[in-house]
Amino acid sequence: MPARSNSRRLWVWQLALLAGVLGFWYVATSPTLLPPIYFDDPNKAAFFFGEPLKVFERMWDWFASGTIFEHLWVTLIETLLAFIVGTGSGLGIGLWLALSPTASALLDPYIKALNSMPRVILAPIFGVWFGLDIASKVALGVTLVFFIVFFNVYQGVREVSHTVLANARILGASDRQLLRHVYVPSAMSWVFASLHNSVGLAFVGAVVGEYLGSSRGVGYLILQAEGTFDINAVFAGIAILTAFALLLDWAVTLAERKLLVWQPRSGETEKI
Repeated sequence: MPARSNSRRLWVWQLALLAGVLGFWYVATSPTLLPPIYFDDPNKAAFFFGEPLKVFERMWDWFASGTIFEHLWVTLIETLLAFIVGTGSGLGIGLWLALSPTASALLDPYIKALNSMPRVILAPIFGVWFGLDIASKVALGVTLVFFIVFFNVYQGVREVSHTVLANARILGASDRQLLRHVYVPSAMSWVFASLHNSVGLAFVGAVVGEYLGSSRGVGYLILQAEGTFDINAVFAGIAILTAFALLLDWAVTLAERKLLVWQPRSGETEKI
């Protein structure tokens, strides 16, 4: 009961903080509520930073008219594909190299070199290779997601206790059983820790790809709004992307709670 009460209190404070930020934004950008402090013209603050009511109005118009759904659907498909492909490849290759010291030693400098490369510069190259459709955005998102998952899986497998491995081998566990019952469970907590960051990066890959060249997607809408100096539409697109990124992160959290059942909840930790 105290844990539930603390959770509700935290929600109240979080909503109060959000309301405070929105209230400050509204007052600071209103040309009538405050005298010009930084700008000589009271309308310049709204021009540069937008107005929250107009941002919400633009979002309402997009959803009411249905114009946002086609663009949002494209961005979500790109994000999900990049997330799934990047996570799957990072998990598979991470397990392989963590369990294969020879291959790991051979490929180590190349993996580090690829990881140190700024992936954004690959967006024009992917555009040439795969065109300006979904494939180039997915490819960029995969490069962002892959390395986060890969290094977490690799480290999670390498951190497996040697005592646990020795005991499992003494009990007659085969290599396949070790992989299923020891290595993969050990890596899963590392994997889910990386997935929370991977969701946001998958969105980044999709939106940056749309921003650099596309005819559909929320990134395309933001680019069009910037071209007409419509700052309210820019913030509306950013808010929509943020909301759906949080929804995907929440879905990852639910999956984590279902799969990592041995981990104690925060409330249980406090009781202990």
